[in-house]
Amino acid sequence: MENQVKSLGNPEYKDRLFKFIFGKDTEQSKRWRLQLYNALNGTEFKNPDELKINTIENVIYITMHNDISFLIDTEMNLFEEQSSYNPNMPLRGYMYFAILYQTYLSENDKNLISCSRVMIPTPKFYVFYHGGPKQPERWKMKLSDSFLSKDESGDFQWTATIINLHPNHNGTLNKSCIPLYHYVKFVSMITTNIEAGIEKKQAIEMAVDEAIKENLLEGFFKIHRAEVIGMCLTEIDEEEAKRIWHKDGFTEGKNEGRSEKAEEAARNFYANGVSIEIIAKSLNMTEEQVRELVKESVSVKA
Repeated sequence: MENQVKSLGNPEYKDRLFKFIFGKDTEQSKRWRLQLYNALNGTEFKNPDELKINTIENVIYITMHNDISFLIDTEMNLFEEQSSYNPNMPLRGYMYFAILYQTYLSENDKNLISCSRVMIPTPKFYVFYHGGPKQPERWKMKLSDSFLSKDESGDFQWTATIINLHPNHNGTLNKSCIPLYHYVKFVSMITTNIEAGIEKKQAIEMAVDEAIKENLLEGFFKIHRAEVIGMCLTEIDEEEAKRIWHKDGFTEGKNEGRSEKAEEAARNFYANGVSIEIIAKSLNMTEEQVRELVKESVSVKA
């Protein structure tokens, strides 16, 4: 099975597992997506085709990549999964929706200079977070928290609703959406294995095998075993890179000597098997810069 697990830099594994499960244009994914929507909103829509997918792909920056966005009824919904705490989700959502609304206006021949009011779908932004049990079951982040000058007027606001996917939280939601419950259970299996001291690749493979044994997600893990392992390895490497980055004293754009430390970190990441793409994203470098550093490092050793 080893030869089926492709390089972490392979484009096939750029999707996150959450999107791979809920954001594809397959009959299975459509059903799961509708179940998730109904569970979140207390609705009982029956037809999966009522959800029109309009996902943003790699917008502006590689890090600006939302997971799932769709239109249903008179709402525009955006789902994103986060495995670590990110206080910038309202700003990210604000930027995502600006792009989505531009597309909506264009597709529906709506003109902003019209004398008539242009009506748009109501936005809903959910962030599915599975970084740990220390956060509440649900909470809201507001764009105004990022303003340089405090503003409590509420005149300019954008909100992200964070849903904690830790196994001990949101039990009602999980029971209402079996695909989400299976996803949470699988992620928890990986976490438990890693916390037990099992090497990450083996921890993921063991979790996938257990998911296959329990028939989680209707056989999904058996069909997509290699893809799931590749995506999970990539996600874990990204999180490890971020942790090491911040542990070493990097704060975006603010620490002295960042260039030297970043170069050293890039070489260390590469030596430990982290892909060039992930190194570049984590250290705010271009992939070409990382390749040059790696090449220099190899030359010095030779």
